[in-house]
Amino acid sequence: MISWMQKHNKYLVWTIWVATVAFIGAGFVGWGSYNFGSKAGSVAKVGDIEIKQTKLNMVYSNLYNQYNQAMQGQLDEKTAQEMGLVKQAFARLATQAKILNFAKDMGIIVSDAEVAQKLQEIRAFQKDGVFVKEIYEGYLKSQKLRANAFEETLREELILEKTFSLLAVDTLPLEEEAISAAMNVSDKLAYKVLTNDDLNFVTDEAKVKAYWEMQKENFLTPQMYELSILWTQSKDTPVTDDELKAHYDANSFNYTDGTGKQLPFEEAKVLVTKDLKIKKTKKTAQKAYIAFKKGSLDNSEKISLPMGDDQLTEEVWSALKEKSVGDILKPKVVGDAYATVKIENIVLPKVKTYEEAKKEVTVLYENQAKKEALLALAETTLEHFDQNDAIISDFVKLEDNVNLNPLNTQESLQFLQKLFTSSKEKGIISVFDKVIVYNILEQKLLPMDDNQTALVKETANKLKQSTFESNLIKMLDKQYPTEVYMGGLTN
Repeated sequence: MISWMQKHNKYLVWTIWVATVAFIGAGFVGWGSYNFGSKAGSVAKVGDIEIKQTKLNMVYSNLYNQYNQAMQGQLDEKTAQEMGLVKQAFARLATQAKILNFAKDMGIIVSDAEVAQKLQEIRAFQKDGVFVKEIYEGYLKSQKLRANAFEETLREELILEKTFSLLAVDTLPLEEEAISAAMNVSDKLAYKVLTNDDLNFVTDEAKVKAYWEMQKENFLTPQMYELSILWTQSKDTPVTDDELKAHYDANSFNYTDGTGKQLPFEEAKVLVTKDLKIKKTKKTAQKAYIAFKKGSLDNSEKISLPMGDDQLTEEVWSALKEKSVGDILKPKVVGDAYATVKIENIVLPKVKTYEEAKKEVTVLYENQAKKEALLALAETTLEHFDQNDAIISDFVKLEDNVNLNPLNTQESLQFLQKLFTSSKEKGIISVFDKVIVYNILEQKLLPMDDNQTALVKETANKLKQSTFESNLIKMLDKQYPTEVYMGGLTN
């Protein structure tokens, strides 16, 4: 799922905008918030349009949530950084800005009445199907957004929708015939599936050590923090049912199930109780922070943690990175408590010795060496391919739900996707941890089923629209140049 999202993101021009309605409907609670600095500034200018830091943070958070849901809640900031989510978010906004520039030049506008209508249609701001201003204002307050900024985002979405509706192009009969032919090509294959079990691989420690020597600067001990943490617990903070109901009514859009559907009060009560207790404990935590800073209170926990340790939150670690020895952070929420953190000492990373790094180096070396050995074996197998020693398939098509033994459904699909986009009669295709050596024995064009007509038309329309949009963006790249004010947003 993640690889598909990354591969196809750049082609999905229809998804480039912030998608505010879906953003709210998913119960955004600030996951994946990225620190870009001052909220007032801009990070770039595209044509005549400034890209604000607040907008970039909003799109980044939305994108983070999408990937986090696809990864079943396992995404963290480090992984998000490795995946380049900030760059993806900026690319979306830059593309959006180019189209908005184009729409402006073409005279495409959206009225205040249209924005108001769109706002009132957002279900997260409704009660019993009716827009409630207090819920809307509560959302803005919780996300620290101004109404004019939020409504300007809605206006931009509507402008984009209008622009693309005017640029929509249907396929021609000849184009549908070409797509139909491609979708109905069927191949009969002879193939062999190679895995690491087919290798006679023995780890050579001398090569492992040489591998470490070449890149030992990449194997570092973690940066360690010696901390004093003053905890202010919220579990004993009293709350009444009336307070809980009032808190829920003002923040109901934050309480959703896995599908994004808003939870009723009784089902959300445990979460509401936790949030309200945290909120009411804030003043107590601030008083404890002042006493801790003055030295009149010190029942803190002494602890040594590596940078990013999950005993503290991403927010705490982000703040610690900007501080020095002796600094004290203001109280921050960690679980059901507030943590007031003082940095006692910072132990900087150093290059690990071979023995310290040996375990992780060996894994990396073996993965690389086995991959190279498996490809070498595949080259030899292809050169001396014997179909009498291979698996012979039936005629297969791309859209068929085929399991090519011993591949599973997902592996089979990925193999066929690569096969049907290749022009080679025989070759090598890598799929996850396997390599398939294949030879196309026979190919034929099957007649189109009546039920495929709608699918063919839809596929042809998407392909044509994608090609049109891609060429449009290339044109707009030249017409509306991008000026970036801060680093780390582009490759």
